[in-house]
Amino acid sequence: MARQARKKSQTGIYHLMMRGNNKDQIFFDEQDYKKFISILIQCKKISHFEMYAYCIMPNHVHLLLKETDEDISTIMKRIECRFVYWYNAKYHRIGHLFQDRFRSEPIETDEYFLCALKYIHYNPIKAGLAKNCSDYEYESYHWYFENGILIDKDFPLSLMSIHEFKKFHLQEDDTPSFIDVVESRHHITDEEAATLICEITKCQTPESFGALDQSVQKQYLKQLKEAGISIRQLTKLLNVTKRRAEKA
Repeated sequence: MARQARKKSQTGIYHLMMRGNNKDQIFFDEQDYKKFISILIQCKKISHFEMYAYCIMPNHVHLLLKETDEDISTIMKRIECRFVYWYNAKYHRIGHLFQDRFRSEPIETDEYFLCALKYIHYNPIKAGLAKNCSDYEYESYHWYFENGILIDKDFPLSLMSIHEFKKFHLQEDDTPSFIDVVESRHHITDEEAATLICEITKCQTPESFGALDQSVQKQYLKQLKEAGISIRQLTKLLNVTKRRAEKA
């Protein structure tokens, strides 16, 4: 089947998402996250795109940017190629790192732009990785209150003051579904789930999960669900009740 043509944004602004191949975890340590951010900075100097928001999650990345000199396909190819070259060398691997081609969603209105901005910054909260946007190091929220070269704040802060921006992000997230939510889910086998559990929780085996503190278990359960592990697999592999897995 031929690929569907990418929908062009009349404003040049896109919400973009890159996911790990088979939804596998990509980012394992601080170096991985910081390398990706440094590559964004390098590519911005070359492509001259405007970056409004980013969020790097363990198995996927969200970007909110505006193309200028180059189109998003060229921009994203440059970002992906640089990171994959570095990543494969570090982990002594070959082959694809990201799943298929990146996903994109055109942003045509100011209202939808703000929804996308907030949605991206809220990803770690929804995944149980942070309680507030300001708590997560690998997203762009904090750059709106600090000086930096990656985030272009002028356009977002022309739509609302910095005080309104902060208040906007403190409100409960009620943004509409975006591209990664409507994407069909890849089925993770029990063997893959067991491996993913050990990678995320740092436990030697899934059975070791029971020795963790209850509050830590709850945080990990949220992350594991975000990674695509089913409730059935969590109850089976971690020996937790269905109710606990669903409430986490």
